[in-house]
Amino acid sequence: MRLKEKVAIITGTGRGIGKSIAKVFAKEGAKVVACDRDLGTGQAGVDAIVANGGEAIFVKCDVSIEENVKNLIAKAIETHGRIDILVNNAGVNFVKKFEEVEPEDWDRVINTDLRGTYLCTRLAILEMLKTGAGSIINIGTIHSLACMAGAAPYDAAKWGVVGLTKSVAVEFADRNIRANVLSPGLIATQIWEDIKAAAPSIEEAMKYWKANIPMGRPGKPEEIAYLAVFLASDESSYITGSNILADGGLTSLLISKEPFESKSIEGQ
Repeated sequence: MRLKEKVAIITGTGRGIGKSIAKVFAKEGAKVVACDRDLGTGQAGVDAIVANGGEAIFVKCDVSIEENVKNLIAKAIETHGRIDILVNNAGVNFVKKFEEVEPEDWDRVINTDLRGTYLCTRLAILEMLKTGAGSIINIGTIHSLACMAGAAPYDAAKWGVVGLTKSVAVEFADRNIRANVLSPGLIATQIWEDIKAAAPSIEEAMKYWKANIPMGRPGKPEEIAYLAVFLASDESSYITGSNILADGGLTSLLISKEPFESKSIEGQ
């Protein structure tokens, strides 16, 4: 077990990537402190972990609210006495034309995706300093490398997460606290279902995205979870301040794949 006896706080565990990370961390021996704004889905995920022999507790928490985060940290300390790992996964996906983005839209996304990451990171670090070690994994996005139209608040927040992570990594490197960003591409979660549902045709949406992903498919939540295990474990002890992409090659592709087969161009 790669995370045996490690105490790990994971935010946004109600579904998707966060749910998978909590499940895989528990499988790898971590003592999981899971949190989500949704009591129903969050508790159900923890119940499933426990039923399968894992160790986990659930704390209802909105990471954008400081008192909620203080309670989350306090519950982790009360239960386990320390914090070894923090995974900042909670986030709001957002797509809207920029001219239609209202200040309340901006605040909602920034407060969850960036402020929430700051609050959890700061309070967790205060505990990690007491034990002299820690690993922080911030779930970013390939939007932190390149952007899409209609995602300004989300992109701004996630670019901010990368900057925050690098700053923390530099500041605490000599105190044995590491911080990294894990940036997924398109993953088969509710976001993928929303993308297909929002398109005029599911078939067209799938064809378009497969043409833009060299591996030809969305990633699986478990593929992100196991990369998070690596970053949380001592196997990655010399990695800090990195933004690690897991995108099936999407950000390496210059333009989408041609819908036809071209002849060879060998030059003169």
